[in-house]
Amino acid sequence: MENRKQIDIEKIKVIQAPLAGVSDKVFRYLIRKYYSNCLMTTEMISSELLVQNPNPRIIEFSDFEYPLSFQLVGHKVDIMTKAAKIIAPYASIIDINCGCPVRKVALSGDGCGLMKNPDLAFDIIQSIKEETKLPISVKMRLGWNQQEENFIDFAKIIQRAGASFVTLHARTRAQMYEGSADWEKIALLVKELSIPVFANGDIKTLDDAIQCLEITKAQGVSIGRGILGDFTLLNRIERYIEKREILPPPNLAIRIDMLKRHLRLEVERLGEANGVKFVRKFYSYYISSIKNAAKYRSILVTLKKESEVIEVLDEILSIYYKND
Repeated sequence: MENRKQIDIEKIKVIQAPLAGVSDKVFRYLIRKYYSNCLMTTEMISSELLVQNPNPRIIEFSDFEYPLSFQLVGHKVDIMTKAAKIIAPYASIIDINCGCPVRKVALSGDGCGLMKNPDLAFDIIQSIKEETKLPISVKMRLGWNQQEENFIDFAKIIQRAGASFVTLHARTRAQMYEGSADWEKIALLVKELSIPVFANGDIKTLDDAIQCLEITKAQGVSIGRGILGDFTLLNRIERYIEKREILPPPNLAIRIDMLKRHLRLEVERLGEANGVKFVRKFYSYYISSIKNAAKYRSILVTLKKESEVIEVLDEILSIYYKND
């Protein structure tokens, strides 16, 4: 276990960012299936729920996922520390969520709400670091809103608390996911800190990653939504960073194959009814490039059997090959 867990933070270039209700064990498996060596991250884990129930499905993981970061959300020092101690035997890194903008999370003092209380964030990080002896990272935003952009001061405080690196989503909490991520702000933070900074926000293609790294001079990138429909993206970014090699994005045939694998594995994990229902949220990402994508998506989301979904996907593929 200890050998699996070990990680050289200076070698991290790409991070798979957590996506609640999306980046489950299957999602992470598929990233590894397409050869990425990135730092993997679990879905956001509620410290309160974890302490109440130490074995929830959300912390399911497998050996192939390492190096693996476990992301905790919460704002109570004792509860966050207890939760960290539960996952410490399995984690390469513990990530503290100071960036979630969702109303019910942030207004409770969790997620981006912690950016309004930097002293509390300091205490949480310091306590977890002392109790677990693990590297601690922090996911954060620019601040609560445009008038309260405290990302530089906040990052300096968590650096003093002992954080090993930070990931900055270059939007405020008020922006949610609207507008454009301000990569120039990430560049400012890179200059201010002695620990590594990872860039997050609006990185959906290899070209985005290249441009972002040129602007920010960050150590690497953290990508969440950009992975949807393309499990090769992280590997392609890593190959560019390491070898300056540009690999092509997957064509529709490869995307359909990914979707079939995704569906099959979720059906194995959740059963046919729940697995097919769970994968519905992904269809539009996989088939967005095809003609009449909306029509096919409207058909796919009504289907309840894996075989029915496969039949429609094969129809899409046959049209693709016919027109190619």
